[in-house]
Amino acid sequence: MPIAKLGAVVLDCPDPLALAEFYAALVGGTIKPMEENGDSWVDLEDHGGSALAFQAAPGYVPPPWPSEGGAQQFHLDVTVDDLDTAEKQVLALGAKVLDAEDRSRSWRVYADPAGHPFCLCAC
Repeated sequence: MPIAKLGAVVLDCPDPLALAEFYAALVGGTIKPMEENGDSWVDLEDHGGSALAFQAAPGYVPPPWPSEGGAQQFHLDVTVDDLDTAEKQVLALGAKVLDAEDRSRSWRVYADPAGHPFCLCAC
C-alpha cells in the first residue's frame, strides 16, 4: 500500500499568475489564485491531467539547458496532434526553443516563460 498520493506538480517561478496563464493556454484549465497566499501561489485546475501549481520563488534561476555541469532536474511532456502547429503556438505564448533542430524526432524541447523545460510530443 502506498504511503501517499501525488497532490500536485509545483513549479517555482518569479510570477505565478503569468506562468499559470501560459500553461492554461497550453493545456487548458481554470486558473485559481489561492487568496490566502496573496499572489505567491496559483493553481491550475480542470485541465484533465495531473494537478499543476505555481509558486513564487524569490531569486528563482531557471535550470540550464543543456548543461554538462548541472541537471535539468525535471521536465513536463505534453502531447500534441501536430508538432509544427503546436510549436508556432507555444512560441507565440512566450516559449523559447531549447532543442528542436532534429525534425525527424517525435518530440521537441522548449522552455516556458520562466525557463522550465518542457517537451511537445507527437501523439
